[in-house]
Amino acid sequence: MRLENSFIQIPRIGEKTEQKLWKKGITHWDHVEDTSNISDAKKDRITSFVQKARQNLEVNNSYFFGEKMPSKESWRIYRNFQENACFFDIETTGLDKQKNKVTTVGTHRAGESKVLVRGQDLTRERLKEEIQKSSVLVSFNGKMFDVPFLEQSFDMNIDKPHIDLRYPCKRLGMSGGLKSIEKQLGIDRELEDVDGREAVRLWKRYEKGDEEALQKLVKYNRYDAVNLEQLLEMVHERLTKEFFRPYVNSAEDL
Repeated sequence: MRLENSFIQIPRIGEKTEQKLWKKGITHWDHVEDTSNISDAKKDRITSFVQKARQNLEVNNSYFFGEKMPSKESWRIYRNFQENACFFDIETTGLDKQKNKVTTVGTHRAGESKVLVRGQDLTRERLKEEIQKSSVLVSFNGKMFDVPFLEQSFDMNIDKPHIDLRYPCKRLGMSGGLKSIEKQLGIDRELEDVDGREAVRLWKRYEKGDEEALQKLVKYNRYDAVNLEQLLEMVHERLTKEFFRPYVNSAEDL
């Protein structure tokens, strides 16, 4: 499913109205002008929005869609901005963003993964560079934890469109943390003995001179970021299949 299949980001069109459009065979922006199944007023409103939306797609302006799309539907943005989507995850010394510190930040974009480390290359400038290169951010519970932590720790404002996979997973009936959901979906992971608490202990060992502890922490953080891509692919397919595919007659409209 792509943005071109979506109408819910248009003012005064909610979930039920969008489904009514899909039931009438209007499953793509291209179908709007050719249909007589909706009122002229609604057609004009949709056509006006679609014109602006196409212009913003042409210049890869993900902000336009991030602002318009309801938060729980943010997964629909992915396909259009997939090439520069940044999957990210952070590790910290604790849960309090006022007192604790960010130790590592893992990112995965376009098949390339990297982990920035506190005291080495984890700086405000490097973070801004990574975020600036991204069209959309993808995390698990990042809206509640990762982003506020980074904003507090590095005195920055992160306003990129954000797909927080915790919410679409919950919509599909999957609860729990990232590793629990990975197991539910059969996503393999090395370092199964490492979790958030162990990540804190690994950092403390590194501060005492244990370089192998840092290597393990970096590897763990990288896995968190990389696995988010596979998770989003699976969630995207399931949501498309459950909520959109039943209305589509042609694969070309997906």
